[in-house]
Amino acid sequence: MARHYDDLETRSADEREAALAAALPRQIANALATAPAMAAHLGTVEPVAVTGRAALAKLPVLRKSALSAAQKAAPPFGGFAPPPGATHHVFQSPGPIYEPGGVGRDWWRMGRALFAAGIGKGDIVQNCFSYHLTPAGMMFENGAAAVGASVLPAGTGQTELQAEAAAAVGVTAYTGTPDYLKVILDKAAEMELDLSRLKKALVGGGALFPSLRAEYRDRGILCIQGYGTADLGSIAYESPGPDGSVEGMVVDEGVIVEIVRPGTGDPVAEGEVGEVVVTTLNPDYPLIRFATGDLSAILPGLSPCGRTNMRIRGWMGRADQTAKIKGMFVRPEQVAAFVARHAEIAKARVTVTRAGEQDAMLVEVEAKGGDAAAYAESVSAVLKLKGEVRIVAPGSLPNDGKVIDDQRKYD
Repeated sequence: MARHYDDLETRSADEREAALAAALPRQIANALATAPAMAAHLGTVEPVAVTGRAALAKLPVLRKSALSAAQKAAPPFGGFAPPPGATHHVFQSPGPIYEPGGVGRDWWRMGRALFAAGIGKGDIVQNCFSYHLTPAGMMFENGAAAVGASVLPAGTGQTELQAEAAAAVGVTAYTGTPDYLKVILDKAAEMELDLSRLKKALVGGGALFPSLRAEYRDRGILCIQGYGTADLGSIAYESPGPDGSVEGMVVDEGVIVEIVRPGTGDPVAEGEVGEVVVTTLNPDYPLIRFATGDLSAILPGLSPCGRTNMRIRGWMGRADQTAKIKGMFVRPEQVAAFVARHAEIAKARVTVTRAGEQDAMLVEVEAKGGDAAAYAESVSAVLKLKGEVRIVAPGSLPNDGKVIDDQRKYD
């Protein structure tokens, strides 16, 4: 099997920057012509003048809040993408945010990450990302087609059926959230089902914690993680070296990644932690300098796998207090909406930890008495997740401005 997806992955720095100098003006001209909201956001700009990273860094950053506001004013895409009739799919992500979807070869560029995980022709991929409303299932489906793998479109839930199907079909690879693979493997062991052919995994939607990666390795499964968003598709992915080790994430060839100082559009020095800002070269959805809200840093040097593009250290938390819990984003405004449902609650705080290799969510509420069961129902309705609810005395929560406290360790 070839070591790399294509020749783009092993270009020299000069070759890559020359290609970027040609691609950037085309994409900005395309955005001005096809996405009126993106054109209005960019303002007066001459595409031919934007031929490199320095010129790109002078353009304004587009934040998800602005995208959301535009979509509410002019649904579904807010003028940032062609109308729904010109796209194959329309997806909805939490927020809600609406995204277009295409069916062209490797439209979300997931093929590179799958290839790096060793997935290709002859593999049967159990795709446990959701196919309902959100694009994750189709993103990995499309990538699997690009590398010639077959797909078991499993989606989420029904663990016993998932384990039975994996054994019956002879699944060799998994895509889904990091935690859920362990759930399937444990259920299969409990049911005395043979999943020994499953040797590869590409996970996302949450952090792959070192202890969980080690457990998969002990089970004979090479598990790596990718990093992407519903808006942008694949951004970066882990790529094992000759000895199987991974160092950071290699940036995908179809995007331009900048690390900027949070709250600004100013690039930070190599190695400094900042917010991930991405420009996509996808002509169907030309997002320019889109702020992800995620934190990372540029990792110096080249990957031992031979790929030569920029590396980042991977997901290092959020630039704001938003946290991804069990694959779902929980935002401060959601916590505020929960509090607003109950007049007797003075304050609430969400604490995220790990328990048994799974995310655990504790919601503490300051109230004089109250009904914990009713609060739990509200948490489930507003945050879209179940968690422990604990009533605490008024004034007992820390006075630090935090409403979401992510205590998970990422290294």
